[in-house]
Amino acid sequence: MSTDTRHDENVKNAMRKGLRIVGDVHGDLEAFRHAVATDRFIIQLGDLVDYGPDSAGVLRLMLQVQREGRGLFLIGNHDRKLGRALMGKKLRSSPHLDETLAQLSTPDNVDVLHDVLPALEQAPAWLVMGRTIFVHGAFEPHMLNEPPPPPLGRVTYLLSRALFGETTSRIQADGYPERTLNWVNHIPSGYTVYCGHDQRSTNGCPLTIHGRAGGRAIFVDTGAGKGGHLAWVDLPYPPVEEKLFVC
Repeated sequence: MSTDTRHDENVKNAMRKGLRIVGDVHGDLEAFRHAVATDRFIIQLGDLVDYGPDSAGVLRLMLQVQREGRGLFLIGNHDRKLGRALMGKKLRSSPHLDETLAQLSTPDNVDVLHDVLPALEQAPAWLVMGRTIFVHGAFEPHMLNEPPPPPLGRVTYLLSRALFGETTSRIQADGYPERTLNWVNHIPSGYTVYCGHDQRSTNGCPLTIHGRAGGRAIFVDTGAGKGGHLAWVDLPYPPVEEKLFVC
């Protein structure tokens, strides 16, 4: 069971130097510069923008990494919202999105504004490499057999799971939907899911949770742009096991 990653040979050659799995960046450009300063192939788990001081700078750097054939990013819910806004769709206003759009509208960032929408339209919602899955929000077993849908189009069940995780019908005191981690119990034995979106760690390091079916999820979001810091995990290629947590 696998999803075709459709990488060209140049990207595959870059991956042979190893992978670096980077959590939610949320506009923390200085930390992201450190994360991409490597020979390893970057897989960024989504949510490049909002909250932090320089979302436009983060996008510029990610676009550069992609042009150089040494990395890619998955679509996160904040990235999708930005893409929909750039498409002219009506969205519920948020101060974080408004700030990102304001940054992109300045003359210094015209290059990013020109290039970012096509990149967002091409960003995959999940990526499968053998028994390793990369996704922003949460895993669902059908992701092992189905290719990701267009990330800025209609929100399908699988795209919703990939972007927003698994939610209950309840709303938390902060106004956001309550999330559950029951999906971790449906990761097949021997499979590992790397995800962002949920800041679950209590010690600043990526958190591993094992599911009842024998799989495991590794949560790499440690609060960059929100008062925490940026974390990443270095893997061999093909991915087998994590080699290093940077906390």
